[in-house]
Amino acid sequence: MPKSLKKSCSAQTSISRYFGGLSSSTVPQCGTNKNPAEQQLSRGKKKLSPGDGFGLPTKRAKLSAQDLPVDDLNCQPSSFQSNTNTPVISSRGAAGLCSSTLEKLNTNKLHQPGEEGEEEGDVEEKGGSRFAASKQAFHFSQFANSGGGGVRFADLSPPSDSNAPSKRSKKVFTPLEQQVIQLKQQHPDALLAVECGYKYRFFGEDAEIAAKELNIFCHLDHNFMTCSIPTHRLFVHVRRLVSHGHKVGVVKQTETSAIKASGANKSALFTRQLSALYTKSTLVGEDVNPVCSLGAVEGGVCGDVVSDPPDSFLLCISESWEKKQLTVGLVAVQPSTGDVLLDCFPDDASRSELEGRVLKINPVEILVPSDLSEQTHRLLQSIAAISAQADDRVRVEKRDSAQFEFASAMNTATEFYCHAQEKGSRSLSSIASLESPVICCLGPLIQYLQEFNLERVLRSESSFRRLSCESEGMILGAATLRNLEILNNQTDGGLKGSLLWVLDHTRTSFGKRLMRNWVSQPLTDPQSLSERQDAVQEILESPSLTLSSIKSLLSHLPDLERGICSIYHKKCSTQEFYLISSGLSCLGLELHALLPAIQSQISSALLRGLLLDTPDLLAPAHSHLKVLNEKAAKSGNKTELFSDLSGFPVLQERREQIQTVINEIQDHRKEVRLTLKTPALDYTSVSGQEFLIEVKNLRSSTVPPDWVKISSTKAVGRYHSPLLVERYKKLLQLREQLLLDCQKEWTNFLDQFGEHYHTMKRAISHLATMDCLFSLAEVAKQGDYCRPEVCEGQRQIMIRDGRHPAIDLLMGDHNQYVPNLTELQGDGRRTMIITGPNMGGKSSYIRQVALICVMAQMGSYVPACEARLGMLDGVYTRMGASDNIYKGRSTFMEELTEASEIISRATDRSLVILDELGRGTSTHDGIAIAYATLEYFIRDVKALTLFVTHYPPLCELERVYPEHVSNFHMAFLLNEPDINTDDGEVQPEFITFLYQLTEGAAGRSYGLNVARLVDIPVPILHTAARKARELENTVNARRRTKKLLSDLLSISDRSSLMAWLQSHSSLVQHQENTHPAISE
Repeated sequence: MPKSLKKSCSAQTSISRYFGGLSSSTVPQCGTNKNPAEQQLSRGKKKLSPGDGFGLPTKRAKLSAQDLPVDDLNCQPSSFQSNTNTPVISSRGAAGLCSSTLEKLNTNKLHQPGEEGEEEGDVEEKGGSRFAASKQAFHFSQFANSGGGGVRFADLSPPSDSNAPSKRSKKVFTPLEQQVIQLKQQHPDALLAVECGYKYRFFGEDAEIAAKELNIFCHLDHNFMTCSIPTHRLFVHVRRLVSHGHKVGVVKQTETSAIKASGANKSALFTRQLSALYTKSTLVGEDVNPVCSLGAVEGGVCGDVVSDPPDSFLLCISESWEKKQLTVGLVAVQPSTGDVLLDCFPDDASRSELEGRVLKINPVEILVPSDLSEQTHRLLQSIAAISAQADDRVRVEKRDSAQFEFASAMNTATEFYCHAQEKGSRSLSSIASLESPVICCLGPLIQYLQEFNLERVLRSESSFRRLSCESEGMILGAATLRNLEILNNQTDGGLKGSLLWVLDHTRTSFGKRLMRNWVSQPLTDPQSLSERQDAVQEILESPSLTLSSIKSLLSHLPDLERGICSIYHKKCSTQEFYLISSGLSCLGLELHALLPAIQSQISSALLRGLLLDTPDLLAPAHSHLKVLNEKAAKSGNKTELFSDLSGFPVLQERREQIQTVINEIQDHRKEVRLTLKTPALDYTSVSGQEFLIEVKNLRSSTVPPDWVKISSTKAVGRYHSPLLVERYKKLLQLREQLLLDCQKEWTNFLDQFGEHYHTMKRAISHLATMDCLFSLAEVAKQGDYCRPEVCEGQRQIMIRDGRHPAIDLLMGDHNQYVPNLTELQGDGRRTMIITGPNMGGKSSYIRQVALICVMAQMGSYVPACEARLGMLDGVYTRMGASDNIYKGRSTFMEELTEASEIISRATDRSLVILDELGRGTSTHDGIAIAYATLEYFIRDVKALTLFVTHYPPLCELERVYPEHVSNFHMAFLLNEPDINTDDGEVQPEFITFLYQLTEGAAGRSYGLNVARLVDIPVPILHTAARKARELENTVNARRRTKKLLSDLLSISDRSSLMAWLQSHSSLVQHQENTHPAISE
């Protein structure tokens, strides 16, 4: 019988059972009926059609409750039966075969092991399959999707022992597969990349997901679908998988071949352990941080590497309720930089406070309890769905709600911080003083980071910072950040067109991160603001070359902040360490050389403090750099890494042992030369094999019989003598032991450098501040920018010739932005009601006022000729019209929700911007709500207010509050329409926009002009113009009649009545002719 036919005769279940058990093939019959137990298991299952399962390998797991005997007599293959009435297999069900699997199985009828090359894992599998394993067979019930975007192996348990004889009993899983199953049970929510020789392999549905995301080939090998990636490309593929929201685990071999060969378990499988886990926020480690030089990046060598986002915060959120009042706690940590943010605040049903903080933090990953409230869940859904690209979306992971309970979280925090021995670590008392909701976040966060070995950043006292404090920064809520386009534009969510895009001219990665913080939280402390402005002014005006030299030092620096944090986590490669430490050392030496010039030429207190303090903070980098061998560090050779071994006695002793063995091997040459009678003979090395004795085949008779032949060619044979075999084996063991010792010493070396982490981080913080100050000076050079005067005790906004910073930059020099004057006084006219035609520039104007205020309080120059501003405690905006499906709000409800939040939070030191409030409902209701709201701000809140409206009745508030309200409109030129005498069609008006703020209210909004601009069909325009004229005439007639009746009712004597009739005689005559019954 052919070999392939024998294989197909094996009476075992189909591969689809591994992926869910929904379907099973009709198996080959072997002369007897199927075992009743097997029939019971397969009853009701779907059969595969010929196209689905033809040619599947039959070496598979048994799904029976126990090992069942299979008769081997008269084995004949039976064809697969197709059942057209059965339902189609689910493409992604938990108990079905994935569509990608079916497609690959159909394409690859029979895949023979070894097609991918003889890798280490394949050899193990083939060797292990020879052993009988009826007692160790596993049930493989299904794959199930995990909540975090990865996949999960179902529970795998060994079946009960069977005493029934089985002539064809074989091992169901290879040793490697059993090892993978055990690892998968320990880490069910991660995609596991398992090291097998020179490749990393994925198994099962992990392989299918990886193949789909990485666009690589997936095939069936033994019992599992599998795909592989080369070891040297691990960092590329791990980053790609993580960017798509997966949690990825890297499983490495923990044994080396030479040491294993000398041990008791030399014939056993290589032991493997999970060495690292990675998600979007935890990309810290040697596997995922390749060191690409700047030239390589520019040349596109590292172009396929997914780059790190500017910020990679991991955010943990907890909720607590007390008397129907929600209190939200949050802790955000950036493991790659060591920054920790915490906050605790009350919130309402809209979750606006939480939304504002999430937008400022911009996390890439969020941890929430499983019992999270529906409103918060919808908010996070809406934030996660903002980006259309999967690699930009926020990863949200639900954790057990028990971890978020106060008692559990406090126990975790107590256990973590009571063992803190490091200098600068947080004390347990400082943790206990935190608010309960913050502790409820801190506990789960500690447990989560411990899975990644990144929990060390939570020990540092200096890393913790309060996210928001009213005494430290201007309040910018979620609506303000979004409506003013401070961090992102509203068109595509990108950076271009935002305020951050205008201000960010930083040269370093850590400078960019700090600039984002500055923009999202402007200052309210007058002294800090004045110091920033003085520093920017000195950089702008100083003729000193010292500042230019310092600025050039900041160019082409690696990300030092992330680099020292990687060292602090002890997850740094030698290449990265050398790059970071040499950069820090060079900066320290250069700044130290500039100290005399800094002291004599720089007067700004902020600049002097930063530059004079930094060289001393960078001093520890010099001593650690001197220990390293530059060539070995750049190549990653840890055995030659330390140039002076006097401080590493273990390595020194191991080197001496290696040298002793090498000397013995070299001395053995004399004996070999005498034996072969070849005085000039020397060892040779071929294909990694060293100390080979090469003998020509013509003289092979002189080779002693106890020598071992290693390799040969047609001309020569290569041998090892018994002593060489023994000594060379010892040498390989010592070398591998040296590698292990070097790794241990390298970890200790990183730990020693980590003791200076806090001082280094402070120095890098100084450099980031310098970078941001240089960036603000670049902004001020753009032209027509001035230094604003910010007064703490005054409530005013006076901006002369102000311009919108982003629009002004986008338009360039050819299309100049029209500047405008703004004057608001807290004790005088503090409210501006702005009207005018659609597209007239109203929204751009009010945005420019708010952005200039934000720029001024972050220390920047502003686009104006002159600016005098009071210190604002917050900017509140309500603009635009859009619903919020995720939160279940209509357009009008969203509008009023934002207005309600502003009413409850604004003070007399706030700037309030309301754009077209009340337009989401009927005219009368909209006018009433807008009128009442605006009057409340004028009379009660007394905030500086810009109110844009198309409701003319609101302009009457100027007469009611003449001291506090002014009417303005955006100027325009109106070309009156002509009436066509042929058909009487009314033409819409033609408007020329002037974009100039002018006193007085506009009578109309001229919406038909916008309709003309967007090419609405002419017949529709004519009909709309005629209808608008009719409605306007009707409204005017009503107004005149109402005024006449009001005047008439106010007359009390005959003489006044006669005078009124005489003055309105024409109108009375018109009424008599129109309504004769009334006149009678």
